[in-house]
Amino acid sequence: MEWTQEQLRGIIEQVLRELDADGGGGKSGFHKEKDPSGVLLVRSGTVKCEPFEGRKDVRVKDVTDLAEAPRIAAGIMEVEKTAFPWTLSYDEFDIVLSGTLEIQVGERTYTGRAGDIFYIPKGSSISFSSPDLARYVYVTYPADWNS
Repeated sequence: MEWTQEQLRGIIEQVLRELDADGGGGKSGFHKEKDPSGVLLVRSGTVKCEPFEGRKDVRVKDVTDLAEAPRIAAGIMEVEKTAFPWTLSYDEFDIVLSGTLEIQVGERTYTGRAGDIFYIPKGSSISFSSPDLARYVYVTYPADWNS
């Protein structure tokens, strides 16, 4: 099959539009589509997490920034065969994508698996842990929680 110059130009322009939307791992490093209305679509399977606070067993990647979502934040986190304590200065939802995510509050441990949702209120002192590799979406309010 032969392509016309116009068809090739159309294909190249489409690829460039997708790259501009981070489809090719642009500045965010994952596939994110942005509509002019503000609607975002993030393909969670394309998100590559990075070490959190220098740890290799805890990885994170924010999928929104304050310009895109000034009131609420979201990202992907991975916890691999480890535990770490955390005190939240914000409200958070965690939606387990895969693996086993455990949240310890005092002496109680709650276990979540793919599809399960945790809500952790502001001010909670907890420990995140996983006996395997847990991958989950976090959603925080407010978005600018560490300012």
